[in-house]
Amino acid sequence: MPTGTTSEISTFKGQERRLRADRIGLAGLLLSVVAASAPLMVTAGVMPTTYGTMGIVGQPLLFVILGVVLTLFSFGYAEMSRHVHNAGAFYAYIARGLGGTAGAAASVVALVAYSALQFGIYGIFGFELAGLLDKHLGISIAWWVPALAAVLAVGVLGWLKIDLNAKVLGALLLVECVMVVVFDFAGIASPGKEGVSFHAFDPTTLGGGLGTALCFTIAAFVGFEQAAVYAEETSRPQVVVARVTFLAVGFVALFFAVSSWALSVAAGPGSVVGLAREQGPNLLFALTEDRLGGAVADVMHVFYVTGMFAAMLSFHNVVARYAFAMGREGLLPAAMGRTTKGSGAPAHGSLLQSAVSVLAVVLFAVTDGRPNGDPTAPIQRLFTWTGNVGALGVIVLMAAASAAVIAFFVRRGAARAQAPRLIASGLAGLALLVIGCYAVKDFDVLLGADPGSPLRWILPGIIGAAVVAGICFGVVLKYLRPAVHAGIGLGNQAFQLEKAAASETG
Repeated sequence: MPTGTTSEISTFKGQERRLRADRIGLAGLLLSVVAASAPLMVTAGVMPTTYGTMGIVGQPLLFVILGVVLTLFSFGYAEMSRHVHNAGAFYAYIARGLGGTAGAAASVVALVAYSALQFGIYGIFGFELAGLLDKHLGISIAWWVPALAAVLAVGVLGWLKIDLNAKVLGALLLVECVMVVVFDFAGIASPGKEGVSFHAFDPTTLGGGLGTALCFTIAAFVGFEQAAVYAEETSRPQVVVARVTFLAVGFVALFFAVSSWALSVAAGPGSVVGLAREQGPNLLFALTEDRLGGAVADVMHVFYVTGMFAAMLSFHNVVARYAFAMGREGLLPAAMGRTTKGSGAPAHGSLLQSAVSVLAVVLFAVTDGRPNGDPTAPIQRLFTWTGNVGALGVIVLMAAASAAVIAFFVRRGAARAQAPRLIASGLAGLALLVIGCYAVKDFDVLLGADPGSPLRWILPGIIGAAVVAGICFGVVLKYLRPAVHAGIGLGNQAFQLEKAAASETG
């Protein structure tokens, strides 16, 4: 407990509830955001899954389409970031546009969605690292051992400054990108039997499964929207956050469109679907080995795993900041809304996320059924299930944020001045709603499950339950703690409102 005058103590408590400003610039923020996209994980995991499951050759075109949709979304989202600087990002924007109850619902959805995405990566990380240790060192361990080790390592880094995390993320991201670019050149220089073909960009290759295919592909973009989460910690947030958002969308769309095209060229447009179904995530490494040798493929596989670690760290940082923002505004216990003295990091939020991650990994480890069950459970259950739940949650948040942007500027009387951005937000919101509806409708396809499986409704129902629970929570706050409800989305101002209300009632 600090000592000093009442004014000094009040100042200290105010600083506890602020993230340290000016500690991350444009380059560091861009690295942190793009790292969540995990270029190698998408190229080796998402792309073959989309080719194999959907049977659609035109995957590069999907990245182009989503790049357009998310660029439209970014016009309003980035403009909102100039007016609202809050680590709660999505839920803060939604609260400022659609009201405190909607903001409370969005806060619950954000915690569930981003936590689910992180849980899924722990599963595939543990599975892949355990496989590498067995193959190269002859060490046989269960997947959950490296998964829990990763939880510990990520938790420790979560206590440290974002500057260190940005350096870790940046180094891993740079190597990943280089590895993918090396494959791209090799694949195009040594194409399959059909030669260098642009058939994958032909709209007729999309067939009738466009909506569901977009659901598969949109997960590759998750992360670009995280720039706003760091607004309080950036230098010149009015400029940096918007720039990073657009740069991230553009980079991901272009990088993955080219990489998925190179994959189709290397395998051959007529063969890529069959090979993807046969080899799954091993497709990238098999094609790399054919062209560059086994040593390069092995190195790529190692960085495939380290890229997952970078993505885990990125999602951990985001969830910790959401928990911090919610604690500061009274949506979670007050301890969550305090930072550590010195580093200014949201350590309590980081600790909470680490504890929940341990529980998730242990739960799946206990129920994966080994040695009698499916040894691929970390991928087929933990990664696939929670990854799709998380992606659906982010789609819901983006659609709601699009509506919130429109409401925010209309209520401020700025509709005419912001008309182009509001139109872009409206178009993006409609497109995201369509994608979200397809995701729910075809969730069995996303899971690779039987159409009659109860999981096709139970898993998307998690996001539905989060929405309902959040709305109920918001309504309760509105009547029982009106000061907290009024402060949702206001950041550090919410703490001041709650103090003022407490002094009045006291």
